[in-house]
Amino acid sequence: MADSTLAEVLTAEHHAIDGGIEKFTASSLRDSVQAWSAPLRQVMEALRRHIYLEEELVFPQLSNGPLMMPIMVMQGEHGEMWRRMADLDAQLAADDIDQSRRDEVIAGCTAMLELLANHNSKEEPVIYPHLDSDMDDDSQAFLRDFLVDGTIPDGWECARASLQ
Repeated sequence: MADSTLAEVLTAEHHAIDGGIEKFTASSLRDSVQAWSAPLRQVMEALRRHIYLEEELVFPQLSNGPLMMPIMVMQGEHGEMWRRMADLDAQLAADDIDQSRRDEVIAGCTAMLELLANHNSKEEPVIYPHLDSDMDDDSQAFLRDFLVDGTIPDGWECARASLQ
């Protein structure tokens, strides 16, 4: 990570999250619900962490000036992702998941992938180029440290989690 730009690192996180959801949607329901759903739960936690670092560490540094409106759009889309993750959590909370429920979870994942593709296609070229050029050195260092082992505070939700 030391030789990569912050834009490259966050873009790689996008790809890892997308890839994790894609791998999950290709899996089969052969194991217990907990074993089947564990990989999706992990990738959703990675997405929550990614949203946290953007909203708490990146966006405040870049939200003044010409990026204010694009960041507002990104926050709105984060809210939609957050609500969809809550829906997936609720679907996975069942003690038993039959084929119909599995199909609902897969459909939810497919919808999430579409939302992520749309979101990432804007965020990567519009916001990410400013990470290494417009963030101050201390903020960049803090973000790099967070990327190594940072965690989301308990109970944190993205800014627009409850807005429709």
